[in-house]
Order: sequence, then C-alpha cells, then structure tokens
Amino acid sequence: MVLKNVFRTTALGLQTWSVFSGARQASIAVPAFRQSTCSSFSNWTFTRNVNFKGDETLPNQPVRHYARPSRKKREFPSQLQDLHPSTLKHEYASVPLAQSVDDVVKKLLTLEFANHSEKLLLKEEQLIAKVQRDDNDRSSTEVKVAIMTARIRNFQEHLHKHPKDKANKRWMLMTIDSRKKKLKFLRRTRYDSFVKVCQELGITYTFPPEYYRRVTRRWLAKKAFCNKVFKAVQKQKAEQREIQKAAEAKEKELTSSK
Repeated sequence: MVLKNVFRTTALGLQTWSVFSGARQASIAVPAFRQSTCSSFSNWTFTRNVNFKGDETLPNQPVRHYARPSRKKREFPSQLQDLHPSTLKHEYASVPLAQSVDDVVKKLLTLEFANHSEKLLLKEEQLIAKVQRDDNDRSSTEVKVAIMTARIRNFQEHLHKHPKDKANKRWMLMTIDSRKKKLKFLRRTRYDSFVKVCQELGITYTFPPEYYRRVTRRWLAKKAFCNKVFKAVQKQKAEQREIQKAAEAKEKELTSSK
C-alpha cells in the first residue's frame, strides 16, 4: 500500500510539496517536527536533514502516559495466623489416643495438613471459649456472635483477594446485619455481657445513623417545609383549643348564674 504524506513548509514561505511512497525499510530524508520556543506561536515548525524510516515515529514527539502505575495491595492480616501448625485439629484435640500415637501419625492430625475449613472451625471454637457462659453453652447470643465474627473476618480476607466476588460480599453483608441485630438485643437485655463480648472479640459497636437516606437539597427543602406546616397546624390547633376553653368557661358561668 502506498502511503502519501504531504508536508508543507511555512517557516520560510516556501511552497514546496513532498510526496513520499515506498516500503517500510526505505530511508528518506524528511523534515522533522520541532516545537517552537515562542509562547504565542503554538504550532509546529520544521527542521531539515533528519533521516526518517517509514515504520518509525516522528522524533521529538510528545510521549503520552496513558497507563496508570500499578498499585500494590496491602496485605490483609489473616485471623488464622496465630494458629500454630503443630496444634491438633478440633476433632482430635479431645481424643487421648491422639497424644500418644507415632510422630508421623500425629503430624497428619495437626493443622499443618488441615484445610481452610478445619482451621476456621478451630478459630470459631477459640472465640466461643472466650465468651460462652459455661462449658456446655452452644446456643446463647454470645456464642452466635462469636461464630458470626469468625465468618465475617473470613469473608473480609477472601474479598480482599477477590474483590469482584459479589456472592460472598452479599453473604458477608447479611452476616454483618444479623450480628448487628444480635448485639442490639444483647445490649438491651444483658449489658455486661455485651461489653464483655465487644472487648473479647474486638468489636466496635457503632450506633445506626439518624437518617439512612442520602441528604440532598430537595430532601432538606421538603423537610423544612414539612416542619413549617407542622408548626402552623399546631398553632391553629392551640388557637382552637383556647377558643373552645373560652366557650366552655362562658357556658359554665351562664349555668352557674342561673
């Protein structure tokens, strides 16, 4: 394909037209662009005697950096970091025979060869042991909050690695909402247990906002108008009550005079 490029020199007032055609490897002397140093003259002028190949870009061409610099993700602290690999799994921790078996067998029963679900189960048991009322407590509100806390932190760790996982994000938000309801109930019924649960599990309880909707100018104007109407109605009702009281007082005076 023949490429025809037309350059017109205007710096010296020459009316010279140059037509270039040929293959990519052909080396042709063409005028190159040079940016003018004058601030008022913002277009491009020409310089001579510069070799240019057909597959190369023009020299002194401004470089545009469209690509954004890559950002490193912050490492999210895992809640399973404090679990030692030599710890026995939850289902074998209470078995006496697991303590006296061979070292190779015992190593197979530890967390070193456990999957993520088994580690998470052991973490839930550790959190439950901090807040349960007694050794047999498995259904109290404190225990349910501890289980939900372990699952929420597991969801957060997963979503930090996979931020586009919408299903797990939905499950995490649902679990957070359920835990919020449990904490609200616990705060209303057993405040001492509520304080203990928040301290042991590292939960920061925040009160819900007064208004859940986004504050806009239209909403503010509507709210101000409604308050104004409410005050006017209350004023009219107060005047009507005063008139009614005055009428009742007159009636009493008439009846007492008779």
